[in-house]
Amino acid sequence: MINKKLLDILACPVCKGDIFEDKDELVCMKCKRRYPVIEGIPIMLEEEAKLK
Repeated sequence: MINKKLLDILACPVCKGDIFEDKDELVCMKCKRRYPVIEGIPIMLEEEAKLK
């Protein structure tokens, strides 16, 4: 689980939208990209994101 303070400052690197946590991924509310969280570390790279 990602710290609430960290989630508050994170933004999607592509569209700058707000992020929320969904299981083992961080999801952009604006563009819907899903970024993996591996061993507690969010991988916020556009090439690692999945579009849904």
